[in-house]
Amino acid sequence: MLAIFIQTLNITAPVFAMLFLGIFLKRIGAINDSFIYTASALVFNVCMPALLFLGIYHADLHAAMKPGLLIYFVAATFASFAFSWGMALWRCPPEDRGIYTQGAFRGNNGVVGLALAGSMYGDQGISLGAILAGLVILLYNSLSTVILAIYSPNIKSDPWSIFKSVLCNPLIISVLVAAPMAYLQIGLPNWLLTSGDYLAQMSLPLALICIGGTLSLAALRESGDLAISASLVKMVWLPLLGTLVAWLLGFRGAELGILFLYIGSPTAAASYVMARAANGNHQLAAAIIVITTVAAAITTNIGIFLLQWGGWI
Repeated sequence: MLAIFIQTLNITAPVFAMLFLGIFLKRIGAINDSFIYTASALVFNVCMPALLFLGIYHADLHAAMKPGLLIYFVAATFASFAFSWGMALWRCPPEDRGIYTQGAFRGNNGVVGLALAGSMYGDQGISLGAILAGLVILLYNSLSTVILAIYSPNIKSDPWSIFKSVLCNPLIISVLVAAPMAYLQIGLPNWLLTSGDYLAQMSLPLALICIGGTLSLAALRESGDLAISASLVKMVWLPLLGTLVAWLLGFRGAELGILFLYIGSPTAAASYVMARAANGNHQLAAAIIVITTVAAAITTNIGIFLLQWGGWI
């Protein structure tokens, strides 16, 4: 059992070490808000697209494209969204319902989930995780835009606006370009692939440091029961129910492990940006990110430990 616990720490510790390094560097003034803003834009527009592109380009799509897994993940995402919205209707005043719902269902799978999948399963985790990340970006951006627009007049929720925002997303573009190239086995020059790999290797550590630098304890103190409630939905109820149903449906091994990591990842930092754009309660959004990110260091280790102890992953 001790060996399993150590193995679990070896998977999760590098990821959360980068997050807490970001907090430390911000605290001592080694990085500031301007650096975080610029570096986050670099990750979003350049480094992360390179990582997703190469993850799919080098993948064996026949092995990575698992229809049953993809269908379940889509269904779980919609179910998580509906559950979170229902909790918001019960717990929140109308003006906070969109922020609560987004914080409770929208995981940071493009960074934390993908980093953990790569740490746990190597190239297989990156390939399968990159395929799921394409779905994540499409679903999360669309559903978040809709729920925020319902409760805020500042966000456009018409189908054309949603379609444009999704199609112009650099991460979506990288997935859409990589998939046919991988399927058709179109070759690229080695120098280009090596250069792309340099960018890809920057993306996860830099993104994790930036997320750590944005975490605000002040926002946590200013928020109350709503942030805790949304965080419990995100880090306890959704991964517990989502992983249990996946186990009952027969998912095992890397598929079950990656499903748990993706469903149980902390709230995406992008939810704070969208909350501000919607003129919503961005303090609540920030507090949810803080709580879920800190909680993930505990819940992820417990979940992986239990799944490995049971011999299911």
